[in-house]
Amino acid sequence: MREAYHKALKKLEDEVLLMGQMVANAIKKSVESLQKRDIDAAKEIVKNDLLINKKRFDIEEKCISLIATQQPMAVDLRELASILSIITDLERMGDHAEGIAKINILMSNEPLVKPLIDIPRMADIGLSMLDKCLKAFIDRDTETARRICNEDDQVDALHDQIYRELLVLMMENPRIIRMATFLTWVSHNLERIADRVTNIAERIVYMVTGKMEEINVSKY
Repeated sequence: MREAYHKALKKLEDEVLLMGQMVANAIKKSVESLQKRDIDAAKEIVKNDLLINKKRFDIEEKCISLIATQQPMAVDLRELASILSIITDLERMGDHAEGIAKINILMSNEPLVKPLIDIPRMADIGLSMLDKCLKAFIDRDTETARRICNEDDQVDALHDQIYRELLVLMMENPRIIRMATFLTWVSHNLERIADRVTNIAERIVYMVTGKMEEINVSKY
């Protein structure tokens, strides 16, 4: 029974990694499509969000099936509960990537009000955090998970910087308010993606230690 459970758990972990890669790809492509003002690519991201949602529901069903059929012990239930929480955050991150793509579509062919410098930096940091977090999940690495939470401050700082810069531009030229507002929404989506990664990191700590801690208290 235990061997069967561990084999099933390993398959679940592989599915979580696959979902994480799907989400990372959506985030990366959403920002790239904005940089290139590629509306067709943005529409593809919106369409593919349904695949991320389906992956989440598939993993959820498998977790519930394991709980029902394998008589999991307390530590097993903690692992399965953590996976359910992690895939929820991953699905929400996919929604944020979809949100960026939808903003790009709304902006249509209008020119950007400022060069995209800090928004891609936010995306790069968030993607790096997610990559390390997925590895920490597989390795049960609580030290890395804790360090990841601290990186969220970098994303928060960039978000605040972008907001201030766009606010100044809007005050100087009210005609760009609409387009500048769209970019603040993009920045907000990326800031929320990093927050979701910290949620996953906290869940990894709980999965390993059994202690629920709020690690991502901003120091910024």
